[in-house]
Amino acid sequence: MGSIFVYFILALNNDKLNSMLTRDDVNNLANLARIALSEEEKDKLQKDMESILGYVSELQKAPTPSDSETERQNPKNYYLRNVMREDGDAFESGLNTETILSQAPKRKGNYFVTKKILDN
Repeated sequence: MGSIFVYFILALNNDKLNSMLTRDDVNNLANLARIALSEEEKDKLQKDMESILGYVSELQKAPTPSDSETERQNPKNYYLRNVMREDGDAFESGLNTETILSQAPKRKGNYFVTKKILDN
């Protein structure tokens, strides 16, 4: 039934989000998804979809950080921000290799020696 949800959202317009889902809508969605539903499945699907529509319509009422379209497009006003710091000067390659490998139980050249865990 997961794929029918995609058809469900695409097939309905925003006006439908605030109204009840009819049996014709359920039939149309089943036809779009190319699935056969029994009458009991249609009843259950209709109730489930109405519940989802109710939740989506509540989400649409949620306040946004700004009502101005230009302010919403400003990256500083996004909810998600990159909180990772920029890397400073990178270490020189191989600078700490000998120190790290000296602590290994076994080594072969510049590599750790480990127990084989995978077959060919």
